[in-house]
Amino acid sequence: MNKVDRDIPQITGMADKGQKSAKGDKMLYVPASNINFDRVVSAFGIALHMHQPTIFAETDDLRTSRLISNLQYMMEHQHIGDNHNAPVFMDCYSRMSDIVPELVAQGKNPRVMLDYSGNLLWGLEQMDNERVIENLKRITCDQKYYSYVEWLGTMWSHAVVSSTPVPDIRLHISAWRAHFASIFGREAEQRVKGFSAPEMHLPIHPDVCYEYVKALRECGYEWLMVQEHTIEQLDGSGIIRPHFPHQLVAKNSLGEIVEISVLIKTQGSDTKLVAQMQPYYEGKTLQRQDYCGKNLPPFVCQIGDGENGGVMMNEFPPAYYQAFAEIGKEGVLAMNGSEYLEFIKQKGLKEKNFTPVQPVSQHRIWERVVDFGLHACDEALRKLAESGRPLNLDRASWTNDRSWVKGYENVLDPIDKLSAAFHEKYPSEKVDSKSKSYQEALLNLLLSQTSCFRYWGEGIWTEYAKEICRRGMEALSR
Repeated sequence: MNKVDRDIPQITGMADKGQKSAKGDKMLYVPASNINFDRVVSAFGIALHMHQPTIFAETDDLRTSRLISNLQYMMEHQHIGDNHNAPVFMDCYSRMSDIVPELVAQGKNPRVMLDYSGNLLWGLEQMDNERVIENLKRITCDQKYYSYVEWLGTMWSHAVVSSTPVPDIRLHISAWRAHFASIFGREAEQRVKGFSAPEMHLPIHPDVCYEYVKALRECGYEWLMVQEHTIEQLDGSGIIRPHFPHQLVAKNSLGEIVEISVLIKTQGSDTKLVAQMQPYYEGKTLQRQDYCGKNLPPFVCQIGDGENGGVMMNEFPPAYYQAFAEIGKEGVLAMNGSEYLEFIKQKGLKEKNFTPVQPVSQHRIWERVVDFGLHACDEALRKLAESGRPLNLDRASWTNDRSWVKGYENVLDPIDKLSAAFHEKYPSEKVDSKSKSYQEALLNLLLSQTSCFRYWGEGIWTEYAKEICRRGMEALSR
């Protein structure tokens, strides 16, 4: 392992210049699939979300403390709270590398999608945990197994999109791709077609959503996983065919449009949905249906924390084994997201045929946009506020009861200032991404926006964010 990675992960490189990383519409999963799509009655897919934030090793003096993974802190302080779970967490990050090959050797046909934050990948590198990384390389790079496992991209430092400064959204997206490629190789990175947003968050503000989807497309992503209640049809009505792909239409104040396919995660955020293999059992209740002129199997999609809580630590492996012991070669089958979408496209259905959707409540904004212009959507939002029915823009995530903005001004203000200073010093067209000072400033910028620094409320977690911002400003001044 490159020792430099322990200080600064490789978060710049081939994916930070604007070129597409994935191979466009080229079929990458269907050619390797052993599934006869015509014999699939219904399909299901599960994704495991894994994350550990980057924190400080010591809390008595944050200004001099080292940056380490929260996982490392847990391993070194197992006598505190629930930190005794750290070795179990470590096993969870690696165990699909054991489970998938075992099932394949038995003639089974497992599938799983993996979503690991950049923080976690870097933490595993910092800890020199070759076992986990090498195990993951086995199912990621070995042609014998990678058709069963699909990686999903994400925001590098687990940042919530709508509370991230807009110019930084693309930095997170490209940083994850660059970092993933540095670990698993360029070929594996090209197979990353789907994106999983932290907290299942979808920005409601049209201008932010447009920049988000534009960045996803420019960084090579072909589809996005979304929560069912965070989208609506273009007339404002609810989703009626959640088990089929839709097309997210992102339109900004100027009337510019960019689109991306979406697979819909149904129901709430209960981790038991994945741990107890609910998608498989729901799939058993479904049949092929006509969708956009084609007879297709529906797709039940779920994502849950891959390590967090007793239900995932203890109940998931036996439930996963049991499900795939029952699953044969036809009927209800497991598929990964890109595999399912490629099969659909092979049947002649194109993205433009999918039912169009937009972020929830956007219809209320467009009802008040008279003419497209630079601040058209902000003007519509102002009118909504004056009408007594203001629109909440920051809660379209796995839960509607949490704000990532309200009450966190003391964190968001230094984040905004750091972002502004960063982009003033490093205009995108003049960046030397190999510069150590640039990499250090970028790392602190991305780390400061980790959702955990707000998820846990005021206290040491918000102090982490403020100290990281201070370090970022210090790096920019050098």
